[in-house]
Amino acid sequence: MRAFKLLVVAVIVATLLPALGAWWLQNPLDMPPSVSVETPLEVNVPPGASARAVAQAVSQAGVRTSSVLLYAWFRLSGQSRAIKAGTYEFTPDTTPRSLLDKLVRGEQALRSLTLVEGWNIRELLQAVRSSPDLTQDLDGLSPEEVMVRIGYPERHPEGRFFPDTYRMVKHTPASTVLRQAAQAMDERLAQAWAERTPDTPLQSADEALILASIIEKETGIERDRPMVGAVFNNRLRIGMRLQTDPGVIYGLGERFDGNLRRADLLADTPYNSYTRAGLPPTPIAMPGWNSLRAAVQPAASRALYFVARGDGTSQFSATLDEHNAAVRRFQLKR
Repeated sequence: MRAFKLLVVAVIVATLLPALGAWWLQNPLDMPPSVSVETPLEVNVPPGASARAVAQAVSQAGVRTSSVLLYAWFRLSGQSRAIKAGTYEFTPDTTPRSLLDKLVRGEQALRSLTLVEGWNIRELLQAVRSSPDLTQDLDGLSPEEVMVRIGYPERHPEGRFFPDTYRMVKHTPASTVLRQAAQAMDERLAQAWAERTPDTPLQSADEALILASIIEKETGIERDRPMVGAVFNNRLRIGMRLQTDPGVIYGLGERFDGNLRRADLLADTPYNSYTRAGLPPTPIAMPGWNSLRAAVQPAASRALYFVARGDGTSQFSATLDEHNAAVRRFQLKR
């Protein structure tokens, strides 16, 4: 009789264990109340971590499920050696099965950082340094020291990063993201320069980058950029000064209070194209792709002047008389 009872218990256990195991694998893990879709649980898996260490890391991060049970699942799954290092995030609906699937796929927590067209280096570094998703390894460095850190020691920092949205693993070093953005600008600038018009007055890709940065700051209207590019290319071709306000503003730096005065236009700096001929010595902002193209593939136009219409667009003129008439119409309302 005793042997029969033991046999019955063994049969029941053998029947229930798979069912219990299947139920456990498909039900959410016991997470802290603070964990939500908006604030997921973060788990860091260091390189070379064993399955036991990963199970302990999950438990130590806040999952209130036995690390022994998790370790057993990792081993029994046959995938314990396929777990990848990285930073992971788990929401309240995470099950033991989905947790392991994510670890095996290496589906790390991703974040994004958007670098905006027209930003200068100060604005760029402020955005990077204020990002909570990056590991800050550039704090205290000057823009020039940042360029050394990312591997561009001989380049001026202004305009050397391509404005775009960059996706990265959470806690990626800030220097890594900026290195990627600098490499992206190298690639896009090389592409634009290779596609330049044969009669361009620009002498190098660096000059194209400088002009593109001015075009970027002169207009936010995409369709106007080739025409703005035409005006500046035409002026460079005949030796006429560019006379661009954004360059003057950049040269003023932190002295600019938001109001550009006539005295500012007369105050000589290397970036004041009212007082100096040719291009400024460096870019004044980060140009986007459309501005790069406008610098090297300007519109076919003889325009030498443009004035704001008041709606974001510009009126272009080939002669000074036409320009003065446009100024009276759109600026002086005469």
